[in-house]
Amino acid sequence: MASPSPSRPTALIGWRLAALVYDLLPAIALWMLASVVFTVAFTLSGHGSRENIAPFSALQWLLWLVCWLLTGAYALLSWRRGGQTLGMRPWRLKVVGADGGMPDWRALAIRYAVGSASLLLAGLGFWWAWIDRERLTWHDRASGTRMVRLPKRAK
Repeated sequence: MASPSPSRPTALIGWRLAALVYDLLPAIALWMLASVVFTVAFTLSGHGSRENIAPFSALQWLLWLVCWLLTGAYALLSWRRGGQTLGMRPWRLKVVGADGGMPDWRALAIRYAVGSASLLLAGLGFWWAWIDRERLTWHDRASGTRMVRLPKRAK
C-alpha cells in the first residue's frame, strides 16, 4: 500500500548526507564529554591516568553504548522539539510524520535505531533512497516518517 505523498518534496540524499556530516560536530562534542566522564571514573577507580581501557572490554562497549544513546537523545529531542537537528537547519530539512504532522517518540526512536543500523551497513539504507519511488530511506519506511525540504523563507 502506498503511503500518502507529503505536500513538500522529499529531501534528496545529498542534502541528507550533508546534514549528517554537519551533525557529526555536536555528536563528537557529546562523545568527548562522555569520554571525559569515563576517563575520570576509570582513573578514580584506581587505574593509572595513562592506562588505556582494554580493547573489547565491557567498559569500552559501555562507552560505545553511552555515546550511541547520547547521540540518540540529541537527535530525538531535536526532532521532537522542532523536527530539525542543527545539521538539518542550513539545508532546510525537517522530519515529519507520513501525514505531515509531528511524529511521536516511538516513531522517532525507530527512525534513529534503523538509521544507525543503516549506517553500520555502509549507509545501505540511505543509498536505498536512490532507487525508492518516493526517495525514502529504510528509516523513513520503518518509522513512518519523512524528511522534507522546507521552502526558502521570504526576505
